[in-house]
Amino acid sequence: MNKITINGIDICPFSSREELMVYLEENKSILVAVNAEKIVNATQLTREIINNNTGYCDGIGAVWALKQRGAKNVVKIPGCELWLDIVKRYYRTKSFYLIGGKQEIIEATISKLHEDFPGINIVGYRNGYLKNDEERNELIDDVAVKIPDVVFVAMGSPKQELLMGEMKKRHSAIYQGLGGSFDVYTGNVERAPKWWVDHNLEFAYRLFKEPKRIKRQIHLLTLARKLLFRQV
Repeated sequence: MNKITINGIDICPFSSREELMVYLEENKSILVAVNAEKIVNATQLTREIINNNTGYCDGIGAVWALKQRGAKNVVKIPGCELWLDIVKRYYRTKSFYLIGGKQEIIEATISKLHEDFPGINIVGYRNGYLKNDEERNELIDDVAVKIPDVVFVAMGSPKQELLMGEMKKRHSAIYQGLGGSFDVYTGNVERAPKWWVDHNLEFAYRLFKEPKRIKRQIHLLTLARKLLFRQV
């Protein structure tokens, strides 16, 4: 996979989810969602996290950037959908470990997964609130002992990627950071209706529903301007 560099971030120009899945089978790594905010606000730390792993286009801004660099077939792959694609593909053959959210959210997530994917092998889970280094180390030890094939961590960036990086040193697996995906999956957070998603306007719907997100969504406009004047 020939990655494309945008503002110092190496991004994989996947043309389909299937291509990403095949890549994962051959390259166990940490899947990192890349959007306009991460591109515009890239730091040395976030660049290292993404460049040492597998960055994919989770937002339309990242797609725009890669298309400007010649990746005509690159597609947006929402992380909140991708993790369920991974579960659907592997729930009969691989084991899973889930981390993140409040206790009631992670428990609801586990219950729903068992309902939606009968027979799924979940070897461990816990909430995303690690109070101290002792709890963090206990979690890393538990993952290393239970050797899951797939680990999902929903704690927000870059916290989740840093934790997965520590886990990967002890145990090689497919890792994916999920942000607030457990909240969406359990219905505690509403996602944009299908029409908005299909037309790459999910960001606009979320802004309409949550005007306070303007501080984050402004990064999409910033990236669009930078792309227009080829400043990234």
